[in-house]
Amino acid sequence: MVESSPINRITADDLMSLVSERGSTPMQVGAVLLLDARAGLDPASVIELLARRVVSVPRLRQRLQKTPFGCGRPVWVDDPAFEIANHVTSLPCPEPRGELEVLGLAAKLIGSELSRSRPLWAATLVTDTATGEAALILVFHHVLADGIGGLAVLANLVDGAPETVNTGFPLPDPSRGQLAVDAARGRIRSLRRIPTAIRRIGSAVAELRPAARVSAAPTSLNRSTGARRSFARIRVDVNRIHDVAHAHRATVNDVVLTAVAGALHRLLASRGEQADVIVISVPFSARRQASAGDLGNQSGVIPLAIRGTGDPATRLEAVAALTRAAKLKPPGASTLLLGPLFRLLARMGLYEWFIARQKMIHTFASTLRGPETQLSLLSCPITEIIPLSVPTGNITVSFVVLSYAGNLVVTIAAEPDTCPDLPTLRGFLAEEFESLEALAG
Repeated sequence: MVESSPINRITADDLMSLVSERGSTPMQVGAVLLLDARAGLDPASVIELLARRVVSVPRLRQRLQKTPFGCGRPVWVDDPAFEIANHVTSLPCPEPRGELEVLGLAAKLIGSELSRSRPLWAATLVTDTATGEAALILVFHHVLADGIGGLAVLANLVDGAPETVNTGFPLPDPSRGQLAVDAARGRIRSLRRIPTAIRRIGSAVAELRPAARVSAAPTSLNRSTGARRSFARIRVDVNRIHDVAHAHRATVNDVVLTAVAGALHRLLASRGEQADVIVISVPFSARRQASAGDLGNQSGVIPLAIRGTGDPATRLEAVAALTRAAKLKPPGASTLLLGPLFRLLARMGLYEWFIARQKMIHTFASTLRGPETQLSLLSCPITEIIPLSVPTGNITVSFVVLSYAGNLVVTIAAEPDTCPDLPTLRGFLAEEFESLEALAG
């Protein structure tokens, strides 16, 4: 008897990523790996390396498949037509071959919808930059991996990662009967989990209660957005940020949120607007790490109302108190309420209308802890990792942050028509971090 693929369904959190893809920009995330390529880097060797390494990450050779009626959520199945050339390409950096051009390419690539008929990822090697570097731009659909899952993928692609023997690929798809039986068993397990689910509903209500108390003041941060995106980034010393956080019973994430709120307050002031409190949607993961066989999404979101004015130390300590209270609740509980609501809105054709008009938050900000030591690819040191994410709905600007090898990289993603002053915001954010770093003495 021929063995079929194990039934690997997407989670409730994954479903939210699919439902959320109703606007002008696909729900895709990624990263730019800046490589020191002065010793030479052959694009063909990169493609060959990735062809070997993806074997150790099953999801990179699987496509998402819908199931027949009554057979449960979509499943991941092996793609028998998988070809590395469909996912990895190479191109020279446009003139004048600097960071702006690399980030411009990244913005185009993350905004180009990945084919649903293939595994949901792509990698583009950008060669011949002016500094003697190269850049590998990785893009994933959010349903494939969240930020923590993306770091697990990266760990299996770089030098030193164990290679897996390519055997048993591709396995046949599970039959309709197998899917139906598995779905029925899942429903039975769900019935057994009803008491736990009821308790989690209470946690979800508590987790989202701040959103009920505080609404985002009307500002130009919430406007109808189009399909284009722009990126800017700043880099700060993560050890300095750790020192500041430690001195004020805070975390690196608390420092980031304080800086973001301050920078956005100043941006609005420069536009002639007044908003002392910025409402930021912050993801809290239900796990600290992931493996190559355990990707997907496991997180919830909490809206935090953060003051952007006043003494930096006082603001930081207030943010730390907010996040400490949030962490006392089960992480990810909010998905239990938001997931069904968003799916219902999507079925009614109202989700895109809803997210284009929501008045709950001003922006998103996500902080990830990356590798502490420098990685390499084909013996080329990875000098920097620039995380990528995009604002959706009526969010005109958002932030994603990654620590790596002693640095904290903050990427600002903006819709250029509604946030044409991105360089100004970048300057304000850098100054906010400088004022916070000064608190370390």
